[in-house]
Amino acid sequence: MSITREDLIDFVYDEARMLDEGRFDEWLELWLEDGHYWMPLDWKQEDPLHVTSLMYEDMFMLRLRVQRLTGARTFSQKPKSRCHHVLNRPFVDEMDHEAGRYVTNTNMHYVETRLDDQLLLALTAVHELKLVDGRLRIANKRVDLLNCDAAFGNIQLLP
Repeated sequence: MSITREDLIDFVYDEARMLDEGRFDEWLELWLEDGHYWMPLDWKQEDPLHVTSLMYEDMFMLRLRVQRLTGARTFSQKPKSRCHHVLNRPFVDEMDHEAGRYVTNTNMHYVETRLDDQLLLALTAVHELKLVDGRLRIANKRVDLLNCDAAFGNIQLLP
């Protein structure tokens, strides 16, 4: 299978739509088992392991987050949080067909709401994708908040 730029761009849009529609189990299937979701705390942060991050979650933690969001006994999610991603067209920064490795970079606005509270974040998402068995999968996702050094309340969902 030959991956095109449009395949990569569509993948990013499809992932955002899954999150907006609350299709979290389907979203988890996009991930490689050794993947990580990273939200740095500092501007241009390079190290997720030895420097504090807002979020650095492996698949165990992502599954736990989804279980918490969808659980019947999660009373803090009644009513449930909802989100909306507004994406610029993703840039394709890397296409290595031989290695099956692809990188996209997407600027977006993310809105999360629950009851009377609404949170607006401006961010850049970098997706490292791999082609595995003819299917694109997320190897890593980095989400850089424009105001990463601000004080935040709880971000419930996943920008």
